Amino acid sequence: MGITKTNLFTAEQNQLATLAKAFAHPARLAILQYLIKSNACINSDLVEELGLAQSTISQHLKELKHLGLIKGDIEGNSMCYCIDAKKWDETKALFSELFESYVNPAECC
Repeated sequence: MGITKTNLFTAEQNQLATLAKAFAHPARLAILQYLIKSNACINSDLVEELGLAQSTISQHLKELKHLGLIKGDIEGNSMCYCIDAKKWDETKALFSELFESYVNPAECC
């Protein structure tokens, strides 16, 4: 497999691609949807809700946290996660800008 030449693309294109990868996995989407619905959660709630192994959920949480889409705090023996509102709004703006830049022509191919 070849090396991705990210230096050929703008910072915004690279950022969008990285964020799109986070949304490209159904488990991460389910985690984000659960966090949005509950507005906070304890890690063990996700195991019960999604039916995935703790280690699998932890791996996806780590990726989402690394991207800044979620944040977490230690509460006793558990972690409490929630959506990072600032990063969520930034992500929403990036994708909105992309989608809104398309103007449907009267005719295409």
